[in-house]
Amino acid sequence: MLRSYILAAIVLCNDSIGSYGDEVTPVSFRRDIAPILLDSCIACHGPKKAEGGYRVDTYNELLKPGDSGETPIATMPDQVSEFLRRITCDESERMPADNDALTPDQIVLITSWIAAGAKFDGQNPGESVGLVIPPVQYLDPPDVYSRAVPITALTFSPDGKQIVTNGYHELVIWNTKDAKLVRRIKNVGQRVFALAFAPDGKTLAVGCGQPGRSGEVRLVDFESGAIKAVVARTSDVVLDLAYRPGADELAIAAADSTIRILNVDTLQEIQTIASHADWVTDIAWSDDGVRLASASRDKSAKVYDGATGELLSSYLGHGAAVRGISILADNQQVVSVGSDNKLHRWNVDGANKVAEIGVGGEGQKLLRVGANLYVPCSDTRLLRIDLATNKISQVLKGHRDWVLTACSQPTTLGDSDIPSIASGAFDGEVRIWSIADAATVQAWIAKP
Repeated sequence: MLRSYILAAIVLCNDSIGSYGDEVTPVSFRRDIAPILLDSCIACHGPKKAEGGYRVDTYNELLKPGDSGETPIATMPDQVSEFLRRITCDESERMPADNDALTPDQIVLITSWIAAGAKFDGQNPGESVGLVIPPVQYLDPPDVYSRAVPITALTFSPDGKQIVTNGYHELVIWNTKDAKLVRRIKNVGQRVFALAFAPDGKTLAVGCGQPGRSGEVRLVDFESGAIKAVVARTSDVVLDLAYRPGADELAIAAADSTIRILNVDTLQEIQTIASHADWVTDIAWSDDGVRLASASRDKSAKVYDGATGELLSSYLGHGAAVRGISILADNQQVVSVGSDNKLHRWNVDGANKVAEIGVGGEGQKLLRVGANLYVPCSDTRLLRIDLATNKISQVLKGHRDWVLTACSQPTTLGDSDIPSIASGAFDGEVRIWSIADAATVQAWIAKP
């Protein structure tokens, strides 16, 4: 059987695979082989579960023998590749063992790739196969949504005249004056959980992905809507983003439990922080960029040295998932909120709690504006907390579903000298609030 597959592969490869006119495109590990490994092999041969002691989660691991000692990917013509033998043999030994066999076309690709030298065409052979796959061109979203999507991310444009909200595989931009649709930016991940403008206001970082499957950050030229780069690809969705004050760096929090720090000029990762044991739900820099804080579903909140990533403090007082975090202006204290329905204020040094405020619902990502803190809550309210007194100073009511996110206007609306606040809810509603009197300036369902 193996001989017949190999002969068929050679014929098919010469006749059609990757051909265009008289040219033959070489089989690519990134484009052709990695997706097969991700879809059909990694569930049983990954870092957490390695049947037979064999892993395929990276190119480097793919080349290493398992417990049998057989060469998985042969580099010499007279050698047999155990990997190829196992995907083409009879059912008693065939892999995948518990799923459908690979298709003839997939086997052709693998055979042709091995015959051509089994080369790696990515940048890092130790990187997960899910991350070496080239960025996809996503399908266009529907022209008209049948239902609203939860507003999990929103931000004002740099001039304060527009609001950007998440959509389905897109960003949707609205006019703040009349809540009218302005334009749509396509080709982003299925779900968007974080938006952050670069300090120059020209590039919008989009944290997105498909839950449980993949995540990434797409850098968008805001004026044109063009995708400038795709960076920080992860095995699960990106949940938050934060540009470091005074430095060309972007911190990225993901559901794969890591924090990545990226140089936005070179687009290279500077460091990865793997201190949490579960989703990293929120991150925040100190005002001077010296410290970085993180919140996690593992029930902890942490503070790191911004330059080295060294863990400085770990707070475990919530006893439940932590959803939001912020470092206060003095760099000595942190506020965090989560599923225990409480806001905790604690010292970085010693990680001891100094104050606690009940917020009436599960708190989400925190927004700090000067001496005030805004807490989106699952009880449909957006709360303003006075950090000087540790008391709720304003309650913004009007949403009818969980409030998931909030952002502050960088400039002012109308004649007010106080920036407005916008919030987004699970039912797809966006509200713009006048902080002076807690009145709603605009409210609409952000559904194209």
